[in-house]
Amino acid sequence: MCGRYASSRRPEDLIDEFEVTSSRIAAPLEADFNVAPTKEVYAVVERPRAKQEPVERQLRVLTWGLVPSWAKEASIGSRLINARMETVADKPAFKRAFAARRCLLPADGYYEWYETAELTRAGKPKKQPFYIHPADGGVLAMAGLYEIWKDPTKVEDDPDLFRWSCTVITTDATDDLGRIHDRMPLVVSPEHRAAWLDPTAADPRELLDLLEPAMPGRLEAYPVSTAVGNVQNNGPELIKPLPVQAG
Repeated sequence: MCGRYASSRRPEDLIDEFEVTSSRIAAPLEADFNVAPTKEVYAVVERPRAKQEPVERQLRVLTWGLVPSWAKEASIGSRLINARMETVADKPAFKRAFAARRCLLPADGYYEWYETAELTRAGKPKKQPFYIHPADGGVLAMAGLYEIWKDPTKVEDDPDLFRWSCTVITTDATDDLGRIHDRMPLVVSPEHRAAWLDPTAADPRELLDLLEPAMPGRLEAYPVSTAVGNVQNNGPELIKPLPVQAG
């Protein structure tokens, strides 16, 4: 799964990177080195500005944890932070979004936890977090889906009437990273971004063919502090490699 990631780029950098034509950012998000489920994140989508108008590429702020349009309450989002590639086109929670509401979720890198041979006091394997990111410092364009949920508890003129949320699509990890965790996020390469975001594209097979594991062979993975396990911790120190121990 992908349950934590880092996102420190400024909106203007993402607008340039993803060729965004319309920014819908009311206020920039703070650089976040410990993005966790239910937090606000940047997302690139393609939607019309209004009905009967052509689509435009937008940068928006969404909540991580997808809330399907048919959900009775928003709490379901905390359980839908990832969508498996193998079932995303058919699973009820994701099927509608996969058909018409696909997005890109920019990330500096993501975290996964590796079970070590060392045991905790409770007798369970200790987990060591690893930070996985492009070796060249580029942006990961994680493949995602988004939904717009209408909150039945709010009045029609409430500015928070509609909740925009998202999920990250994952797949089996490549051999070089599978030793850390068996799942990893899917990404969309620059040449496939327009096709992935196109809300009129509908062939599930063609859409899935646009996705690829997160830059196989071009990612760097190294152990980082266990402090990242606490969502209250944040800052660039979380992505610093642990010192190499002599031995």
